[in-house]
Amino acid sequence: MKFDTPATTNPIDRLKVVGKATDRIEGPLKTTGTAPYAYERHDAVADPAYGYIVGAGIAKGRIVSMDLAAARAAPGVIAIVTAANAGKLGKGKFNTAKLLGGPEVDHYHQAIALVVAGTFEQARAAAALVHVHYARTRGNFDLAAAKSSAQPPKAGGIGGKPDTAVGDFAGAFAQAPVSLDATYTTPVHSHAMMEPHASIASWNGDQLTIYTSNQMINWSKGDVAATLGIPAEKVRLISPYIGGGFGGKLFVRADAIMAALGAKAAGRPVKVTLQRPLMFNNTTHRPATIQRIRIGAGQDGRITAIGHEGWSGDLPGGGPETAVNQTRLLYAGPNRMTATRLAVLDLPEGNAMRAPGEAPGLMALEIAIDEMAEKLGMDPVRFRILNDTQVDPEQPSREFSQRQLVECLRLGAERFGWDKRVAKPGSVRDGRWLIGMGVAAGIRNNLLMKSAARVRLDSHGIVTVETDMTDIGTGTYTIIAQTAAETMGLPLDSVIVKLGDSSFPASAGSGGQWGANNSTAGVYAACMTLRDKVAQALGLNAADVDFADGQVRSGNRSIALGDAARSGELVAEDGIEYGDLDKTYQQSTFAGHFVEAAVDAATGEIRIRRMLAVCAAGRILNPKAARSQVIGAMTMGVGAALMEELAVDTRFGFFVNHDLAGYEVPVHADIPHQEVIFLDEEDPISSPMKAKGVGELGLCGVGAAVANAVYNATGVRVRDYPITLDKHLGRLPTLT
Repeated sequence: MKFDTPATTNPIDRLKVVGKATDRIEGPLKTTGTAPYAYERHDAVADPAYGYIVGAGIAKGRIVSMDLAAARAAPGVIAIVTAANAGKLGKGKFNTAKLLGGPEVDHYHQAIALVVAGTFEQARAAAALVHVHYARTRGNFDLAAAKSSAQPPKAGGIGGKPDTAVGDFAGAFAQAPVSLDATYTTPVHSHAMMEPHASIASWNGDQLTIYTSNQMINWSKGDVAATLGIPAEKVRLISPYIGGGFGGKLFVRADAIMAALGAKAAGRPVKVTLQRPLMFNNTTHRPATIQRIRIGAGQDGRITAIGHEGWSGDLPGGGPETAVNQTRLLYAGPNRMTATRLAVLDLPEGNAMRAPGEAPGLMALEIAIDEMAEKLGMDPVRFRILNDTQVDPEQPSREFSQRQLVECLRLGAERFGWDKRVAKPGSVRDGRWLIGMGVAAGIRNNLLMKSAARVRLDSHGIVTVETDMTDIGTGTYTIIAQTAAETMGLPLDSVIVKLGDSSFPASAGSGGQWGANNSTAGVYAACMTLRDKVAQALGLNAADVDFADGQVRSGNRSIALGDAARSGELVAEDGIEYGDLDKTYQQSTFAGHFVEAAVDAATGEIRIRRMLAVCAAGRILNPKAARSQVIGAMTMGVGAALMEELAVDTRFGFFVNHDLAGYEVPVHADIPHQEVIFLDEEDPISSPMKAKGVGELGLCGVGAAVANAVYNATGVRVRDYPITLDKHLGRLPTLT
């Protein structure tokens, strides 16, 4: 199905199933522990051996020698895989570093060996007996030190151009009556998902099957084939359930490749899970950023100049954190510039993490906006509303398909009681606590990707949907079932959904906030093709049929849907393909985030008291699942603002706190009342679903809203995340 004109009235608009707050259909499996996750596929793989990865003990250099004798002689050892015996390996399109190192080492904890044994304990014990002699070489591990050597990254991809300019930014900024020039930093963040990267690999002749935890099945199937040097049709990936990804499982990682190599060497299936330290150093992370923001405005509060420069680092051949990109769209202003610079660092690979670009970029921009509002003596909500734009500021002829940022801010201010906020920082107390309110805007673009599905109708009127789309805990099973049920006129329990198998049609996959809209649009396209086949089988005019309540109606005739498949199952396959509407219109989602924070006047301890997100994100397909996504994102935003930081050892090039004891994330006690409001919005420019996405929008801006609330409470401005005690304790107001 080609989508190149705005959607008109269609079967989804009935909203009998779509748009309803619906429990997750896979919920009982997850709550009873019977959902088959990758490492637990005992139902599919008999008697697997266990692989344990040995990670490099240096960040840069080469392996001089590797003594495997003691490990080979250890009890239960079946095989040991290294670069010396693995055969020629390629590198996947989406990987920056090789997934098996040696003799060259590209980063700390890069996989350099896999020990395969009969039990996990045997494999782990034998891995400890592998003795490696390294020749260490000097590396670059400090972004601040490497900043001066950073270069513009290669143009293209999601990041777009590294430099943009409209008007005369330098001149307008120099002449602005009110201006701000400030630098902000965000640290390295880890995905730290609950389920580790895990895979079971099994060979049947030259056919490879990998049960794995992966967000993007089609991408990863291609990368497995490219890495192992085998045809893609010889690879099957299966990933029906994923225990969290946040972008860390968008790409093939060492667990999948090493499991495949181990299974080949052992002659039997092998299961591999990355131990927690390797999840931090071996896989990807959100890169640290340095961001300089300059804003100039007239006395009336209108922005006349806005510039945003961002620096980040990655391994050679890697990409930048696109932290400046949201500044190109969020606020009006005739004179603008952005610049992205990339430094070469020898740390583990930087890559996508939930809301890449916008998440760290808004952590800086939305503090800067508050700082400008204060300089102007304006309320920060009013300042944002004053500088709203309904067109792309870089291309004024290009309108937003929908842009309700002002409505998000106004409704949020009303519901949150913003009128009770005291503008002077440090003015409100509750016993020993200093109380403050903060606000931030959120923006996340709507990305369109091809997505396909196969649907089957049987004689009982049951529709089965098959697509390689994945469910990373977001409720994908349910919204796909809702889509099929709505389109085919069925109750939800008459739809079966099968996901996460590369033998199914290729979907958009889970990532970038694109999964829900695109995957359901693909299912809708397949169902519309099935409707045509049903009409043909029943001898009805496809243009004059109605599907409702399990019946197909035309004129005075009403026939059970299942009757169309009496002679055999009906199968339809189709997908959504997009035209140029995303070029004609800027498609984005928007939010207003509000936070109340309390800071202990004596100890500096920060406590979040309440949070509100108001989101405009197209049609909300399942409000219950969408709310869960947003409150989870808000929680992640609190973590980024107050505690999350991978500490870099700049001498030896690794992340020191590489476990969940040292890498702190919010727990239940850290998170108070959270409220989420979705504006009533449909976006016919986006897709036939008239939806967009909300899972990453819920994070965009939250960190800055927390930071702004802490400032309002204390009068202490912290521009370097996370906002920990050492950064503000000595500057808190004097106790009286």
